Amino acid sequence: MAEKKQIIPEKHPMPAQDPVERAHNFNEVALGYDEETAVAEAQRCLQCKKEPCRQGCPVEVLIPQFIKLVAERDFAGAIRKIKEKNALPAVCGRVCPQENQCEKYCTMGKKYQPVAIGRLERFCADWELARGVEAPAVAPPTGFKVAIVGSGPSGLTCAADLAKKGHDVTIFEALHVAGGVLMYGIPEFRLPKKVVQAEVENLKKLGVHIETNAVVGKFATVDELMEEEGFDAVYIGTGAGLPHFMGIPGENSCGVYSANEFLTRTNLMKAYCFPECDTPIKVGKKVAVLGGGNVAMDGARTALRLGAEESWIVYRRSEKELPARHEEVEHAIEEGVKFALLTSPTEIIADENGWVKAMRCIKYELGEPDASGRCRPVPIEGSEFTMEVDTVVVAIGQGPNPLVPRTTKGLELGKKGNIVANLETGATSKPGVYAGGDVVTGAATVILAMGAGRVAANSIHDYLMNKNK
Repeated sequence: MAEKKQIIPEKHPMPAQDPVERAHNFNEVALGYDEETAVAEAQRCLQCKKEPCRQGCPVEVLIPQFIKLVAERDFAGAIRKIKEKNALPAVCGRVCPQENQCEKYCTMGKKYQPVAIGRLERFCADWELARGVEAPAVAPPTGFKVAIVGSGPSGLTCAADLAKKGHDVTIFEALHVAGGVLMYGIPEFRLPKKVVQAEVENLKKLGVHIETNAVVGKFATVDELMEEEGFDAVYIGTGAGLPHFMGIPGENSCGVYSANEFLTRTNLMKAYCFPECDTPIKVGKKVAVLGGGNVAMDGARTALRLGAEESWIVYRRSEKELPARHEEVEHAIEEGVKFALLTSPTEIIADENGWVKAMRCIKYELGEPDASGRCRPVPIEGSEFTMEVDTVVVAIGQGPNPLVPRTTKGLELGKKGNIVANLETGATSKPGVYAGGDVVTGAATVILAMGAGRVAANSIHDYLMNKNK
């Protein structure tokens, strides 16, 4: 009789920096599994025949297969299996919300804690990065040229898949470093820049060309790339980098940042080591970050590392409704971030020199659920109060940058300026032009953007291979 598998009910914990120490440095918080822990965690997998975990993965990673290889200590085989579907495993293993995706459907999670799929993916990717990355096989050249606009997760994924299929791929990136939101939007302590750049270098090994400081819509439009530069197809993956503001009095005061600017200055421009790096950033003693998502948590945790004495999350719903990952909220609390919940600002107050000195706020209570399914915040009459702050970071969302959509002829746009594209193919209203990720859906997750890039790559390949038939 076969020996019954011993059930280990809980995930193996992720080693991490001490909260007191990490609140004052930009080193990575989560330290990763070692080999023994990874093998032990992989052995928790039940190897379900129906593979329910895969339905939660937008890029369709072969999850049980790679975990089985980890359990067998075949780490090289495991990373190869992952990369059959995922071009950015070191990134996904760190920043994907696995608890709402693959791990949500894990059979173990029905009674115990789910298998730590994301942590195992990160382990495999880091294991390979430490030993040198294998260059995957590339199909013979097709003779077709494809332009990718934007080098975020969606563009990088689309470029990798098309290059593997034999197409000549060029990425055009507006900033001076490739990586998009992975470089400018996610802090070093969550996603080290060297990890992103290692993934970018792997793309170059596939033959992908990367043009930085290339603002499509300025130096050339999408139409010019196709009509004058000889590109047979274009994929637009420019993301959602246009910040939203609240529209309240005083929002133009000095000391008010969009989260986009605050994090870009810190992450990509290395403001945290000024004057060694050229970009300065001013952070006061008391910082208020408006919003409750992952970006807001990043902003609040970054403010502490930049020297703020107090860093506050100001959010108009309760802790239960916070859209940020539970892990990010937990880390923020451990590091000393404070929460002003059921609270929203109505005015930002500046001093005689125009610098922020306080916020006028109002308290809320929760009412009936709204269209999002969350309880609607209802202002409490007479609950206004003043909160002393000297820096405000607005992290309430962002929309698509209008430059590329507005300079491309024949491109259908939605009411909010997003590109209208078929979600099953990535095709837009303009023949040969595809789009995906946040520029189509609005701000979402890294892995959903990657999934859109993969879908579009398959459609672009089919379009090109049938182009002259």
